Amino acid sequence: MSEHNHKQSIAILIGAGVVGAVVGVGSTTTAGTGRAAVTKVAHGVAVATGVKRAREPQPGDHWGGCNDARAAGTAPIYRDEPGYRENMDGDGDGIACEPIR
Repeated sequence: MSEHNHKQSIAILIGAGVVGAVVGVGSTTTAGTGRAAVTKVAHGVAVATGVKRAREPQPGDHWGGCNDARAAGTAPIYRDEPGYRENMDGDGDGIACEPIR
């Protein structure tokens, strides 16, 4: 199996897991504590799969490079957000420190 197909298979399995989790816990969201638990799990899955950042950019952010921004959970950084610098945006598309694929 090629590396691309392997990564695609993993992404499909993760996506299926997320859908299954959402469907499986749907009834727990009617209670406040259930909603909070689902939100926490969904946030963790979104961060783990690269759909969401672990930490939003904050005023005053300045990273030595993309590895530092990624380690802080702030990457990717979009133009006009704190911490964005053109020299960290290798392809000039307005998104610095894009995920490594």
